[in-house]
Amino acid sequence: MSLWWRAIQSTVHVIVSILLQLRVYGRENIPAKGGFILASNHQSYLDPVLLGVSMDRKIHFMARSSLFRIPLFGVLITSLNAFPIERNAADMRGIREALKRLQDGEVIVMFPEGTRSKDGSIGNMKAGIAMIAGKAGVPIVPALIEGSYRVLPRGKLIPTMSKINVVFGKPKYLTMTDEHSNISASLYSAISSLQGISKRKV
Repeated sequence: MSLWWRAIQSTVHVIVSILLQLRVYGRENIPAKGGFILASNHQSYLDPVLLGVSMDRKIHFMARSSLFRIPLFGVLITSLNAFPIERNAADMRGIREALKRLQDGEVIVMFPEGTRSKDGSIGNMKAGIAMIAGKAGVPIVPALIEGSYRVLPRGKLIPTMSKINVVFGKPKYLTMTDEHSNISASLYSAISSLQGISKRKV
């Protein structure tokens, strides 16, 4: 892990832990090496940051291409291992980049719902994540974020302080016979099953 990433991660982790009372569960489920997809529910723009400070491994993530055209912001997210993807098209260039990074042993965050939740609930999962994981030959680690919807929901610019839990589930290993639709349903169940773990751990 680069010193640049470690410095940013450590600084942001301290800030987030204090201001948002961040609690993390299931770190033991994160593979120590090798590529994998971290598949999380999506409640807020804060979610990539929360996932990045909740685990020791460096993360990469897809971001819609328009964000890279914003002055300075595009440079910032590129330096934080983001790469562009077209949201409303079959972006083969973005998919190839994702496959390359996974095969190089990197971790890629994906939000299989495809967009932020409007009410904090978990939405249906899209099938693209299964296709990418299958082609790359990597596992999928389910993750659940609880509370970021209350901190910064859609349409809100100023965050509200609140408790946030991040929960990592056990890796899911795909087989050649797995149907993408079945994987999406299984992933929905895996992420949903992580709800309430923070309460059971108390």
